Amino acid sequence: MRVTREQAERNRERIVDTASTLFREHGFDGIGVADLMKAAGLTHGGFYGHFESKDDLAAQSCAHAFAGSIERWRHVAARTPQADALRALVERYLDARHRDAPAKGCVLAALAAEAPRQGAGVRRVFADGVRALLGVLEKAVPGRIRATRRRRALATLSGMVGAIVLARAVDDAALADEILEATRESLLPATRSPAA
Repeated sequence: MRVTREQAERNRERIVDTASTLFREHGFDGIGVADLMKAAGLTHGGFYGHFESKDDLAAQSCAHAFAGSIERWRHVAARTPQADALRALVERYLDARHRDAPAKGCVLAALAAEAPRQGAGVRRVFADGVRALLGVLEKAVPGRIRATRRRRALATLSGMVGAIVLARAVDDAALADEILEATRESLLPATRSPAA
């Protein structure tokens, strides 16, 4: 039976969505193409009709994950008063629910440590995604001087991602909670400091 163009596009989107979740949960090398396709409800044989390689799928699935994060961050920032936007973003990100759900969470916290060993396509997607998330943070960080806001946004993003990575790495729930709390406290005073 011949698959329509529309069905093929829906299948490709389902593969990308499934891979986005499974790569964040298991890592790039923690799941193979056959298992990804099976999880998407499709046969392994159809994979190369949609993607050139597993690297191609990894790049597309990371782009998909970044798009979701960027949209969520923009939504949080847009529905929050400007003075509270950074606080809302930090508190939402450094939350135990986010820590405990890597498959649905930020692709940076889930896969950034593995990205340097991936192909150029994945690294390009990570660079583009980091730039986009920084753009949201730059608007939320207080201050009049753009270069100062940019540096604060870089430090904030690094602290947020690092805290989630560390909190996920430890096997001590109290320590994991302490990491998130200490990082929130460290990052949020910037929302109350005098504008630079």
